[in-house]
This record gives sequence, structure tokens and C-alpha cells, in this order.
Amino acid sequence: MKNKIALVTGATSGIGKACALTLAKLGYDLIATGRRTERLEELKNELPDDIRFLPLEFDVRDREKVASLLGNLPADWSEIAVLVNNAGNAHGLDPIQTGSVDDWDAMIDINVKGLLYVSKAIIPGMTQRNSGHIINIGSIAGKEVYPNGNVYCASKHAVDALTNGMRMDLNPFGIKVMGIHPGLVETEFSLVRFKGDSQRAGTVYKGYAPLLAQDIADIVEFALTRPAHVVLADVVVLPTAQASATVINKKLNP
Repeated sequence: MKNKIALVTGATSGIGKACALTLAKLGYDLIATGRRTERLEELKNELPDDIRFLPLEFDVRDREKVASLLGNLPADWSEIAVLVNNAGNAHGLDPIQTGSVDDWDAMIDINVKGLLYVSKAIIPGMTQRNSGHIINIGSIAGKEVYPNGNVYCASKHAVDALTNGMRMDLNPFGIKVMGIHPGLVETEFSLVRFKGDSQRAGTVYKGYAPLLAQDIADIVEFALTRPAHVVLADVVVLPTAQASATVINKKLNP
């Protein structure tokens, strides 16, 4: 993987950070994006000394900034071999009739439009080179719908559909496209969903062993180290205690 470049969005915490560190371990030079400059600096300090690092501070919802920064990368950073579209969020957990329009906008803008903005900036280079690997981090919510999940589930169903559409459209160019759809992963996800309510967020992961961010990064590593003729197109990964989006055995502690 030496001298190849990987770009990870939402790389300042959780799955994104784990993927960034794992890609660096594999030898990829790293472009990491996030909204928090201090977190990008922290990530830099955890990388191996021989890895080149380009931090980019932006919100994937900002169409103009995404296009400006990713469309004008320095020449020695322009050939991106791997794109991990990880940036995403859940906002609120309300029934459709009382949901917040601001929450809906945030989820659609980040989870769907943000993924498209970043992909739009990177894909042309991949098609020119007839190579590349795109990994979209989805969710079990993109495979099932659960009560009060309405718009979040819709946004992640869109990610699943976009992933499948990308794979078809980019097939003539030899570009691999993969979707990873995790169940319950212990990250800052629930803290964001419940708007900073740490007590409520903490109950989500109690009573069982959830997935860890590194579990998802390990799947990314496995996918990237397969032979050229192999693509892991679609992976759903759950903790042992979880059988579906809503079936969770909280008495199971492996």
C-alpha cells in the first residue's frame, strides 16, 4: 500500500478514526477530513512517522468547501486510491409526526448529500485512472426500518442504494465499490443522536458487548487486502447479541 493515498471522511472519532489509523498501518498516505481541527491534530500525533498526512477541516454538508478543497488538492495528493465515506450522523429518535425538520435536514444533508459531494470530487480521478476503491459506511438502518428511525433509516437506505448504483456505474472503470452496514457500535453516535444526553446515550450499550470501531476498520483492512479480482460488495456486521435492528439480547455478555 506504500505510496498510495486514502481519504477518510469523519476521521476525527469513532469508525472514521479507526479506519484512518488502520489505513496508515497498512502504509497508505492519509487525507483525513473532519469538523474539529484539534481532533485532526490528535490523529496526526497517533500516525506512524513515515506516513504523509493531509488534514482537511470541513463539514461534508458544505458543498462549496468540499468542492474547493477536494477539487484543488496539491498535485502529490491528487491520486486517491481509496475513499472511505464515513461521515454521518443520527439526530433525534422521534416518531415522524413529532420529528424535527432541522434534524431531518441534518441527516439528509450529512448522510446523503455529503457523501455525494465528496464522491463527486473524487470519482473523476478514479475513472481517469481506471482504478480505485470506494467504501461507504452505512448502517443496519439501511437494511431495516425501526420505530422512530424514519428519516435516519431513509437516509441510510439511500446510502445503500447509492452504493449499489455506484458499483454499477463504475464497473466499466474497474473501480471497486463496497458498503459496510454495522449494527450497534459503541462510539459517539448515540451521544449525538440524543443531543449530548450522556445518561440516555450510555444506556444504549449497556447489558451486552457492542461492536467496536476497530471491528469495522478490520473489515476495511480485509477488503483492501483481497486480490484484484475480489470485491466485498455488501457486508452487514452485528454484535453477537444483536439479531436485527431491534432484537438485542441484553443478557448476553460474551
